[in-house]
Amino acid sequence: MSGISVLILTKNEQQDLPGCLESVAWSDDVHVLDSQSTDNTLQIAERFGAKITVRAFDGYASQRNFGLQLPFKYQWVLILDADERITPSLASEMNTCVQSAATNVAGIRMRRRDIWWGRWLKHAQISPFYVRLVRVGRAHYEREINEVLIVDGDIAELAEPFDHYPFSKGLDHWISKHNTYSRMEAKVLANGLIVKPVWNIALFGKDFGERRVHQKAIFYGLPARPLIKLLYMLILRRAFLDGWAGIRYAILQSIYEYFIVLKTQELKEEKGIQILSSQQS
Repeated sequence: MSGISVLILTKNEQQDLPGCLESVAWSDDVHVLDSQSTDNTLQIAERFGAKITVRAFDGYASQRNFGLQLPFKYQWVLILDADERITPSLASEMNTCVQSAATNVAGIRMRRRDIWWGRWLKHAQISPFYVRLVRVGRAHYEREINEVLIVDGDIAELAEPFDHYPFSKGLDHWISKHNTYSRMEAKVLANGLIVKPVWNIALFGKDFGERRVHQKAIFYGLPARPLIKLLYMLILRRAFLDGWAGIRYAILQSIYEYFIVLKTQELKEEKGIQILSSQQS
């Protein structure tokens, strides 16, 4: 099968990269964009025959946008992280879709299944749909945290999912990564850089990504966000149906939200002290 290039973003992914590369072995144009790994990531990519580009990381959106400018062999590129896997049934569906896609279609959305302890977090997963297959030159990312993929054209939908293993490197790694994410989100909130939410777009917007941006902006304005998130996941989304994996994931997400609340307050207080100090001087 051909007609689809693959872009995989990496940083010290020697554990997860082999499985990811094996899942896209059907493509003869696989690119690895690496953020200066210090483990065996590059040697693994080379062993699998991937084309390697190394670039210092300077932001999530900017790194992905750089990747989208690489010299791909085909007009469609599949964007993956190393802890994600493409199933054979999805690979077949993607191939069929790009062969028949109209010229106005520039992106293809598919479902991601987050898996923890061998269990699909079907109910606990908050954002299960992602545009990951795009026409080269007709998509770009915006925002450095919770980056959004903007597609110049229509978006098609696929039925088959791909798999994601967010805890493949252990709970410590997940917590460390989300500690960084919470700090980045707090900076956005403390500096007032979120979009002004529009309820109509949040509820009825045609583009899923745009809806999520406005939904997130509305959520940021709610009191007791960590508790609301926990109740939303456990009761409205019924995360408990995913067993203990779903319940624990809901708790982790509410703790993550609490980190954002605390760090935002801390940054605002630091900013207030700095302003007061400059006024007094």
